[in-house]
Amino acid sequence: MRTLLTWTDKRPWAWSLLGILILWLVLGILTARFSVQSLSGVMTTAAFLLFPALGQMLVVTTGRGNIDLSIPSVITLSAFLSVNIVGGSDQMLPLGLLAVLGTGLAVGLLNALLVLVLRIPAMIATLATGYVLATATMLANRSASGFQISPILTWLTSGRVASVPVIVIVALLATGLCALMLKWTVFGRVLSAVGQNQRAAAFAGIPVGRVVTTTFVASAMIAALTGTLLSARAGGAFLDMGSPFLLQSVGAVVLGGTLIFGGSATAAGTLFGSVLLVLIVTTMQIAGLPGGTQEIIQGVVIIAVLAFAGDARSRGSA
Repeated sequence: MRTLLTWTDKRPWAWSLLGILILWLVLGILTARFSVQSLSGVMTTAAFLLFPALGQMLVVTTGRGNIDLSIPSVITLSAFLSVNIVGGSDQMLPLGLLAVLGTGLAVGLLNALLVLVLRIPAMIATLATGYVLATATMLANRSASGFQISPILTWLTSGRVASVPVIVIVALLATGLCALMLKWTVFGRVLSAVGQNQRAAAFAGIPVGRVVTTTFVASAMIAALTGTLLSARAGGAFLDMGSPFLLQSVGAVVLGGTLIFGGSATAAGTLFGSVLLVLIVTTMQIAGLPGGTQEIIQGVVIIAVLAFAGDARSRGSA
């Protein structure tokens, strides 16, 4: 038993993977038709959650309670920008992507400015940024003339390669690249150092402000691209499009084993956490639970994971 706990301590993603296998088995028993093909649908939904969750993971890893609550607003605004600029034209796609990425860059820099220069707690700063973006979203909504989707975006979000959804392939590639970055690059090592102890990292010559800024910018730009993908998947944009990602982007990170206190992240765990969270929601939907109850249960699960992580940290430091 002790050997198993030691093994899982080094591989925190194992718990979320175990949860996926258990829920998949339970759903298979309950529905009598839950198969690999239906799991492919779950993976497709999880892929859209994974992207902003990876950005959230980077911000959380910097420690000091850093979290990005502007993600839902960035997703919604970017979805409207994509619809308005790109429309159904592949020729307008580069301009649309430039506008979306530029929006993400500006939001990320603003969040970093509020947190690092004005010393506003990240939770408050990013939430305030989200409220500002909500006004811009309302303006973008008024100028929306129609919902036509670029064929390239349609293929990217709904197409398949050898029966495998293209978006799932992209999600797996993104996870692999992020994992390589965390483990094998200089940025990955300094990110962990900043999250473990920002003061010690600064004394070691690490540009803490630059590292934290990079994570906020990355989170916002990834969220912006997610908005573009979601608008293509949904065939348009609507005002509450990004709302589910407020809780779920954090939930996928903590369920996957990334330390909410910072200093340690796992891209594979974030992938498994995203799939697990989608499976939890799917189970509740099959059980016929109302939307409000589903959100309560998701919150309870996340709180339980955070409480367990806090208890484990206390025992580890005792």
